[in-house]
Amino acid sequence: MIPAPRRGWCPGLARPMPTGDGLLVRLHPVAGRLAADQVRAAARAAREGGNGLLDVTARGNLQIRGVTAESHARVAAILGEAALRDVRHDGGPQRLTLSAPLAGADCLAVVAAVEAIGREVAGLPAKTLVAVEDEAGGLGSVEADLWVRVVSDTRDGVVATLPGAARAISAPRPRGEETRTPYRVIPRPSLPEELPAFQLAVATPDGPLWLAPLPAPAALEILQTLLDGLAASGARRMRGLSDSQRDALLADLAPGEAPPAIPAPSAGRHGRALLTELPFGRCDDVLLDRLAGWSEAHGEGHLGLTPGRGIALTARDDARATILREEARAAGLIVDPADPRRAVAACPGAPACASGGTPAQEDAPRLAAAFAHLARLGATLHVSGCPKGCAHPGPASLTLVGRPDGRYGVVPQGNAGAGTDLVLTFGAVLERLESTRVPSDLRDAFREPA
Repeated sequence: MIPAPRRGWCPGLARPMPTGDGLLVRLHPVAGRLAADQVRAAARAAREGGNGLLDVTARGNLQIRGVTAESHARVAAILGEAALRDVRHDGGPQRLTLSAPLAGADCLAVVAAVEAIGREVAGLPAKTLVAVEDEAGGLGSVEADLWVRVVSDTRDGVVATLPGAARAISAPRPRGEETRTPYRVIPRPSLPEELPAFQLAVATPDGPLWLAPLPAPAALEILQTLLDGLAASGARRMRGLSDSQRDALLADLAPGEAPPAIPAPSAGRHGRALLTELPFGRCDDVLLDRLAGWSEAHGEGHLGLTPGRGIALTARDDARATILREEARAAGLIVDPADPRRAVAACPGAPACASGGTPAQEDAPRLAAAFAHLARLGATLHVSGCPKGCAHPGPASLTLVGRPDGRYGVVPQGNAGAGTDLVLTFGAVLERLESTRVPSDLRDAFREPA
């Protein structure tokens, strides 16, 4: 029997989510990395137990759509054989971290350590997210609870002076002398010794609050304490802590300066790495099988699911990287940072989502074509099947919100949850987009009367 959903939960393999096109099974590979045989297993599960459609989410997870109550056991068996099972069963996050597709090996070691810590924190809210970055791999603007930045300073001079218990874990320990610490000891993967320091940040209603850099072991202890504090607070996200809860949690921690933002890499070639994006985050089992084959024929036998709702592949040499790019382009993937489809965010919409009033995924390609000249000038568009705005919670230059009558509510410079007085048919939206020359004209173009 499939367990019933709970408030604040996230779907997984054991607990899929009912949607308009059946059950949705979500896979949460650590760092978004899948070996070729795991990719083929996901494609097979989608083909034999779902409707053949899959989505890559904004957190770099993989969703299999159209699973039924009868086929769920078959899907679970296929994925279980490929080591794609759920890692926890207490309602906590199946995957705690998000890292950039170009992150280096050191960053991946940090991801493994943070995941190990998180699995031991009981009561951690299901949507908790720790963003892990290094200088090679940025995430840009991401809505996280905590940030871990691997910094390149030398070990000398990066230790923050922390009072109380925190000092015990950050101060150098003389040879042969044991220092007591109040923190639980959690076995975790070893980190490369050359990692000098991490800088942590905590989400607040006003944005990330950055702390002073700390040596890697000390920073992980602090991270553990912050996660424990979130779990004990009753809040669903770190930014939801009360001022008194946040002050108590950060009382012994030295503040630091915010480091420079590291932008997320765009689609295209990055040396031997190819970052692709799936149009509107959607693919099918056939394409997934092809991706597995490409990773073996031209790459290292694995691929990555990216926060750009796409696929990262690393070729064995430059010549094969060029082949990968052309294969991906021919298959319809986005490999050009100027591709206008990158400017359009779309959820599945109706009928795949029971909440959807319009077929957002089906409408997205025509919208992208009509919006292309505005996208080249930096405008963004979000087409949402309902007011929840799952595909793009933030504001866009233009947001279209599906209604039960099949029309779209129009929100210039806002998000899907904002109210609107203008409601148009899909055809009327296309006409106004095609007649709008520059992004600054969007607000006037979508006023009544036309």
